[in-house]
This record gives sequence, structure tokens and C-alpha cells, in this order.
Amino acid sequence: MSHATNSQFGRTVLRPLAKATECTTLEWANTFTRELPGDAALEEAPYAALEKQESDELTVDVPEVLLRASREVRGLWSWAVSEQHENPQLISVSPSGAQLIGLSASAFWQNADIAAMAWSGSTRLAGSNMWAHNYGGHQFSIWAGQLGDGRAMSLGETVHNNIRWEVQLKGAGPTPYVRMADGYAVRRSSIREYLAAEHMHALNVPTARSLSLVFTDRVVVREERELGAVVARIAPSWVRFGSFELPASRADHATTQKLADYVIRYHYPDITHNPYIQLLERAVTNTARMVARWQCVGFCHGVMNTDNMSILGLTIDYGPFAFLDAYDPDFVCNHSDYSGRYAFNEQPRVALWNLTRLAAPLAALINRSTDSSESETVNVITDALNAFGPQFNAEYARVMCRKFGLFGEARDDDVDAVVQPFLDLLAEAGTDYTYAMRTLC
Repeated sequence: MSHATNSQFGRTVLRPLAKATECTTLEWANTFTRELPGDAALEEAPYAALEKQESDELTVDVPEVLLRASREVRGLWSWAVSEQHENPQLISVSPSGAQLIGLSASAFWQNADIAAMAWSGSTRLAGSNMWAHNYGGHQFSIWAGQLGDGRAMSLGETVHNNIRWEVQLKGAGPTPYVRMADGYAVRRSSIREYLAAEHMHALNVPTARSLSLVFTDRVVVREERELGAVVARIAPSWVRFGSFELPASRADHATTQKLADYVIRYHYPDITHNPYIQLLERAVTNTARMVARWQCVGFCHGVMNTDNMSILGLTIDYGPFAFLDAYDPDFVCNHSDYSGRYAFNEQPRVALWNLTRLAAPLAALINRSTDSSESETVNVITDALNAFGPQFNAEYARVMCRKFGLFGEARDDDVDAVVQPFLDLLAEAGTDYTYAMRTLC
């Protein structure tokens, strides 16, 4: 560890400011931490406290245990501080990902050493006050309580071309949600996530995006000793279904409502009436379309817990994912999924189950905002959830029919008459799914 051994007793070492270059300069619009309730145990951002000090020291009177030790938090987020990483090396930059936030890949490479320090968290971008999301979730259908971002830290939110992006570092160090882990990431999983997000975007699947990949010489112990890495990733929001579930599980409906209002205000501003039922309806629609496109490209997420489901219907948290090789609808990519809950052909059903979990915390808000009876609220929510199947089927049919060269409006029997018989043949023969689809071109 790079910090002083006694820092946990009262002081925390912060990161020095990154040298100002084109690849380290962003305008921050940090509405999330300003407008939503956070961790009451540490109200002031550590770097804000540093700015008040008269000395040039990079230590603040903040117990490190509040920043890096696992604990229960009441609130939607906690301040975070990244760690110094040994020998950070810039490995890759996504040109299109960089453009989304007003940066250029060339600027990274022109200042590769500076970029590696900044985008590994070893130095701090000017104006950035890092935080970690707090959320809960159902994992393999069982409520797991508080989870949160144990190794992901948000640098801030930035707006470019009228689109809001929340910038995160994954693997930069532990947060109050680290639980029994260490807060770091290894190179093999970081490479997979970095590439997968950009590949899924190229396949026209809704997804978070990658910005950069930095290798470090930090030794990280998994099944064996490996070397570390940090992925910079971006999304309009990293709010999940579990972000709503956690405060609702604590009967904190005021916080649930503040979060719902925030998501609507910044991500669904066209919602004007019956806002909470419309929020659920948008989540249903976007999730149905996302999962339909997963099925079309043969993507298996592997860990569809509610804490890994985006409120915006984006593919996030690339863990034990895989793409189908031999077409097997029962394929399970997660070796710890002993029951096959998240098998490839189960993904639409699980997505609907997860949406039902999201509906629960929104139900109280819907009930109060519409002055409806409990039975009326149940009916409205049921109607919203029942729309998942038709929306999934329509999107699946549309995309699959295009794969078969049927570019007109999909007919009701196209999947049953054309697509499914072809898939049945693939399953019987064990044919590679992607190869088979490409041979149709």
C-alpha cells in the first residue's frame, strides 16, 4: 500500500493533481453528489478539505477507514480516493469513446505518461471529487442487501454535445463497498471489459462505453498472482435497479423518490405526467430492446443480478460474459451459475424478473403520486411489465429478420416460420452461431 501505515487512525493520503493537458482537462457538472443524499459519515469531499489547508501536504484529517474499509452506508454514494499504482502504462484508448466526452485519442498518446498517471487514478484530474455508488441487489434471485461499487469510482459527470456522461475508473482502489475484495482489477478481465463494451457498441447493442485501458505493475492476488489494470469507462448514468432497491429495503422512500426524480430530470426529461409509472415503462422498453439484441448477437451476460441492470437499459458490468460459439440455447458462461439461472435462453425471463424487482420500490411512489388505490397501482404496474414480452418479441423479430435479408416490416410468423427452424438446425448440428449468421450474408 502506498499510504502511511498509521493513516487509518486519522489521516488519508490524497493523489497529486494531474498535469494539465488536453487529455486530462474536463468540465465537470457534478449534479449527482450535489443533488442526492450521500454518506453522512463523511460529508465533505476529501479534496475539498485539502483545498482549505494552508500547507502543501497531500494528507487530510480524514480517517482512511471511512474511504477504503467496508461498512454500511445510509445514502446513495460515498466519497472515494484512488490509490497510487506502480508503473502505470497507457495500453489503449478508444477514439470514439474519447470523442463522446470531448477528448481525442491522439491527445492521450501525445501525453502517454501523464495520461497513464491520470487515468489510472495515480493523479487526480482537476475539479474531480471521486465518489462510489451505493446500491443493493438480488443476486441469483436472493436479496443480498447493500453491495455498491467496491472497485469502481466515478470521477465526475461531464456534458458534451448536450449528452451527460459519468466517467468511472474500475480497479483504482477500494471504497466503502469493497466487502471482502481488494478494490483492484487484473489485466485479463480489464482487457475483456474494455474490448467487449466497444464491440457491443459496434454491434448496435446498448452499452456503456470504454475510454482507456492502463496496465499497472500492482500485484493482485486472484486464483494466482496477476498484474493489475484500470479501465476508464463512461455511461450516461451508472444508476442500477439495485440503486432503487436499497433505500426501499430500508423504508427510505424519500431517498427512493429523490433518485427517481433525478433520473427523470436528467435522463428522461420528456416525461411530464405520471412520472414514476413512465419511468418503469421506459425501463421495461429499454431493457426489452437491450436483451433482444443480446439474443440476436449471441451474447450471454452471465451475471444478471439486479445490481448489474442499468436503469437506462445499457449493458454494464462485463464480468463472466461470453458470446456463443456452438449454438446452444442452454449455454451457461458463468462457472459459478450452478443452476443455469443465467443461461443464454433464460436471459429474457430473468430480465423481466429483474424489472419486477424494480417495480417494487417504484410502487409506493406511483401510489402516492397518482392517489391510486393499491389495486389500481398493481394493475398499472402489471400492464407496464406485461409490455415486456411484446416489445422483446418485436425487437428480436426485427433484428433477426434483417439477418435473414427480410428488410420489410417483420410479420408475426417470421420468427416461427424462418428464424426458429434455422436455430433448431444449428443447435442439432452444434454449428458456430456467428459463423452461421455470417454465411447468410
